[in-house]
Amino acid sequence: MIHLQSVRLRPLPQVTNFPFSLAVLKTCKELIFDKPVSLLVGENGTGKSTLLEAMACAADMVVVGSESTRTDKSLAHARELGKYFTLSWKKRTRRGFFLRAEDFFGYARRLNQMRAEMESDLQEIDAEYKGRSDYARSLARMSTAHELGDLHERYGEGLEARSHGEAFLALFQSRFVPGGLYLLDEPEAPLSPLRQLALIAAIREMVAQDGQFIIATHSPILMAYPDASILHFSDGEIQQAKYEDLEHVRLMRDFLQDPEVFLRKL
Repeated sequence: MIHLQSVRLRPLPQVTNFPFSLAVLKTCKELIFDKPVSLLVGENGTGKSTLLEAMACAADMVVVGSESTRTDKSLAHARELGKYFTLSWKKRTRRGFFLRAEDFFGYARRLNQMRAEMESDLQEIDAEYKGRSDYARSLARMSTAHELGDLHERYGEGLEARSHGEAFLALFQSRFVPGGLYLLDEPEAPLSPLRQLALIAAIREMVAQDGQFIIATHSPILMAYPDASILHFSDGEIQQAKYEDLEHVRLMRDFLQDPEVFLRKL
């Protein structure tokens, strides 16, 4: 399912401060998403993440690890740019989320803190209601115990008890809702190559349930997602590209074939 069909950029203010100083904004008038999975690729500093953040703000999306794009202080620049975006929807959806790899670690820590606080609250209730009826104690525990149970049902023993890659995939899968739009910024960061393949498998399952994904990535593995639309950011322009023509892919392939040739030049 394609929910977000395109993003059109209205005329921008004549200012030189970031993010309006990005070269790609001078040439990009519209981004078209014609596949359930679209990949934004290119070198650091070309504007991939900034445009993705601005899209998330323009779509008023939930941010994993924060309340929303409206309140996240780190997205202040993206909110300004997003004001100049016009989104065209095939089917407007409020489902989904925006996820940056760096937000995941803070989110996992907060979940651990929430769990510890709820367990401490239950211990205090047990102490306060000692000697009273089981019914009274159960009523006092009900709300906190229910929240703790929901947390356990969604994340098991806790994201903090797993490796970064396992925890990231667990978070990703637990937050998925069919029929949503998912904007992911460098999701490969905490993932081993094997876990990246697992992420591809998870995305394919979600696409089958009407999910749409727009992903900024440096990973040649994620770039190989079958039948994805690849938008290449380079020299201030965005062009459709083929997997085999991507510099990331060619460089990685050449390096793996003969790493010593590259290492001798360092």
